[in-house]
Amino acid sequence: MSLRLIFMGTPDFAVPTLLALHAAGHEIAAVYTRAAKPGGRRGLDLVPTPVEREATKLGLKVLTPKSLRNDEAQAEFVALNADAAIVVAYGLILPKPVLEAPRLGCFNVHASLLPRWRGAAPIHRAIMAGDAETGVTIMQMDEGLDTGAMMMREAMPIAADATTGELHDALAAMGARLMPVALAAADRGSLKPTPQPAEGVTYAEKIAKSEARIDWSRPARDVHNHIRGLSPFPGAWFEFDGARVKVLRSTLGSGSGAPGTALDDNLTIACGDGAVRLVQVQREGKKAMSAEEFLRGNALRKGTALS
Repeated sequence: MSLRLIFMGTPDFAVPTLLALHAAGHEIAAVYTRAAKPGGRRGLDLVPTPVEREATKLGLKVLTPKSLRNDEAQAEFVALNADAAIVVAYGLILPKPVLEAPRLGCFNVHASLLPRWRGAAPIHRAIMAGDAETGVTIMQMDEGLDTGAMMMREAMPIAADATTGELHDALAAMGARLMPVALAAADRGSLKPTPQPAEGVTYAEKIAKSEARIDWSRPARDVHNHIRGLSPFPGAWFEFDGARVKVLRSTLGSGSGAPGTALDDNLTIACGDGAVRLVQVQREGKKAMSAEEFLRGNALRKGTALS
């Protein structure tokens, strides 16, 4: 069974699904992604999105419209005569004429167990909230924000010290595995979309830079969830010796004391209730390093107060 597809995605998270659909033998009529942005060492080179890079390697047609709301862009989409459109973290709103153009509709890989964590940052927010599990929902898209009917849903436990980076990769692989299965079932007519329940709706707001500073007055578990939820990007941080230090890995520690105070010589830091031990950090302008490596060059000893 081979379908004629349109793929729409932008970041690394979308790449495994593109590769899985291509490997499954589907005809990919076009790949929609965001336009290349200035980057490189001097900021002068145009850097294509991860999806554009992979699509180019596969010899696929790439389209980068700024909007899909105008008649010209919609006519181009409709003319592709696709059986389905697959959307994975694309970044543009799909208006009604686009949503209704493919024969089977438009399907989305969403990195949460909908209706929990609709919106822009579901992986970050699930970890920051201390959720015990998350997963992937294959959703039939409508005009709302992640409100469409669920076609397939699979859960995954969140390990106690798991970071957003680790969960991102695991969920990307899960989405890539589920989407071809869901598409085949949809084409056979054997998959019945299930409306999302009205209860349990939460929204995963985009991560703001202002959220990244660590508040040591919070309970240790909240601080730990904050650190791992923002790792590796944008990175939760504190100030030490006039510089920002990102914390990329942590675990719950033991002991108590004034919030923000080092309780030992191994980067165990007191919180409002309990303590966290910092496992991997990155000083401003330096590479990421273990706690042991960091302490060899920085006098952050027992009794030091962090800000």
